[in-house]
Amino acid sequence: MTVKNITVLGSGVMGHGIAQVSATAGYNVVLRDIKQEFLDKAMEKIKWSLDKMVTKEKISKEEADGIYSRITPIVDLNEAVKDAEMVIEVVPEIMDLKKQVYAELDKAAKPEVIFASNTSTLPITEIANTTSRPEKFIGIHFFNPPQLMKLVEVIPGEKTAQEITELTQEFVKSVNKQAVLCRKDVPGFIINRLFIPMVHEACYLQDRTNATLEEIDSAVKFKLGFPMGIFELADFTGMDVIHKATVEMHLRDKKVINPHKTVEKMFDEKKLGQKSGEGYYKYSDDKYERVELSEELAEKCNPIQLVANILNNAAWLITNGASDIEEIEKACKLGLGLKKPLFETAKEIGIKNIVDELNKLAEEHGEFYKPDPLLESMI
Repeated sequence: MTVKNITVLGSGVMGHGIAQVSATAGYNVVLRDIKQEFLDKAMEKIKWSLDKMVTKEKISKEEADGIYSRITPIVDLNEAVKDAEMVIEVVPEIMDLKKQVYAELDKAAKPEVIFASNTSTLPITEIANTTSRPEKFIGIHFFNPPQLMKLVEVIPGEKTAQEITELTQEFVKSVNKQAVLCRKDVPGFIINRLFIPMVHEACYLQDRTNATLEEIDSAVKFKLGFPMGIFELADFTGMDVIHKATVEMHLRDKKVINPHKTVEKMFDEKKLGQKSGEGYYKYSDDKYERVELSEELAEKCNPIQLVANILNNAAWLITNGASDIEEIEKACKLGLGLKKPLFETAKEIGIKNIVDELNKLAEEHGEFYKPDPLLESMI
């Protein structure tokens, strides 16, 4: 099986980004949305992005024109998928909406066409089972912005054929990205399973220790090797995204996340982070702004509870056959920007110290914190 023609359904930030990345790699791309005005806006953004790369001398004017000409915007669904070999669906993260889209798509697309959903949290198997081709259905989770982020999570559903998984991994490689395979369709896949619960845990850490946001963030940045603090990262990601992922993941597995009321409260109050001017921190304007963090502030906070949380979830992924240490480290480096391997940080802090901390938290705050058997075996 070879793929040359791709249809991207949805022309928002992720959709037009994936279309651009695919066209850059030489694929013929149809970009489809429900209104012409959405497509016009998306094509404008692609043009702006390509022009910027020409200005920076990353590509030539001819290359930019070639990439742009390989993307065809189309509103009519039947027309949009008539030559497609693979459809990458990038509609909003609402299960009913996705199912509705796939009901239409399943009728419109030829039976041999592969369906790939760019979901970050929704169950692949459940969506796949609403189509007539669950064996040709796969999760392909690009990170935002797709033009810059190297990581793509590939998630087979329960019925996905092995050749489709391999073909998708090859596709990811062909568009100059790095694939990380999440072997089981688990809530949050790999990155969100580590990142989203940690945002909640940071809120609990603040409650339990009275540390300031800046102290916690400094510890995360300088002691744990994150590129920015966890609250800063949450503001950058957007509380709407985090709240949505929280609800989805918690719905599917109560053990994955211990929701802190602050996240929902901020979402309800429209404190969405940088995009709204206020999240955990306040931002003065729409330019990319960084919080003042320092090694002095880092010394005032012990981030062991956060390490314990992220490590326990990583161990769960391994114990449950969804991933392994090597793939998790690759995902953390590319998806979270970790400067130091997670398990290396854990060894420096001491696996025994982490397990003791989890046992202590479990006694005080319940079963959620029970250490994964893998961590106990690593002592």
